[in-house]
Amino acid sequence: MEQGKAVVGRFAPSPSGRMHLGNVFCALIAWLSARSCGGRVVLRQEDLDPERCPRRYADLLEDDLRWLGLDWDEGGSAGGPHGPYFQSERTAIYLQYYECLKARGLVYPCFCSRAELHAAQAPHLADGTVLYSGRCRSLSPAERQALAQKRKPAGRLIVPDEEIAFDDLLYGRYRENLAAACGDFLVRRSDGVFAYQLAVVVDDALMGVNQVVRGRDLLSSTPRQIYLYRLLGFPEPSFGHIPLLLAPDGTRLSKRDRALDLGALRARFSPRELLGLLAWSGGLLPQPRLVSAQELIPLFSWSRLPREDIRLPRSLWEEDGAKTG
Repeated sequence: MEQGKAVVGRFAPSPSGRMHLGNVFCALIAWLSARSCGGRVVLRQEDLDPERCPRRYADLLEDDLRWLGLDWDEGGSAGGPHGPYFQSERTAIYLQYYECLKARGLVYPCFCSRAELHAAQAPHLADGTVLYSGRCRSLSPAERQALAQKRKPAGRLIVPDEEIAFDDLLYGRYRENLAAACGDFLVRRSDGVFAYQLAVVVDDALMGVNQVVRGRDLLSSTPRQIYLYRLLGFPEPSFGHIPLLLAPDGTRLSKRDRALDLGALRARFSPRELLGLLAWSGGLLPQPRLVSAQELIPLFSWSRLPREDIRLPRSLWEEDGAKTG
């Protein structure tokens, strides 16, 4: 991000269900990071797959954010100068940039099925991630034509054998060699839906977002996106990845866990109680207490956030658990 430029942050949830507490924590930190330096906030609904993301969840999400006091300057149903703000309505925009990459010979058709990609003989990294072998990159035109008669191809982006590095706002210097870490990656699925990596880069760039705050689980995808920013000639934003909220047993939160979705939590807690618990979990308060989002702005600092994932107290799963005071 350019020095001295006003911060434009964003919250970009996938409305595939009711927000859980981890989503709220991400929204809060993204909001505080922008507001603490007088910045703006964009709300974008990442409903790339509209069948999984019915509009009612997007409406609920906006209502939950308002209930929490987390406002935004543009986006969502309110619209703004850089819309549409629903990814399901931006397909023509993604297609334009996808075709630019294709015209430069950077994208090729991939006919590999999911089963083939996850086959036992396929290269896997230590964390189980499939490293794409590049098998479809060297197909001849005749081979591609023959395969296209049987299966619709996805689109893969050719990656360089070089290191891409950036300075994360919380985790510091992070570097990755794309060829070794993921191989050529998808920018369009075989069903025609554009992949997250391409969509999020195009959206953030065109919406003027210059600060991206999101969960630590997306840290490894950032070098891929930086590579796309550079290919498309967009300025790179700053990135801040935050620790994940975990259940007491160390498992990740899920939208399937109804005990911690906003529907259940709003029945048990006030916005000030919930924000106080999250601010304490994130190191912004010495103990949980009633607090508003606005009151947290002067308390925010990236240096206060923990780097380790955060285990939530068991009381959150108990209907009569102790509330903040």
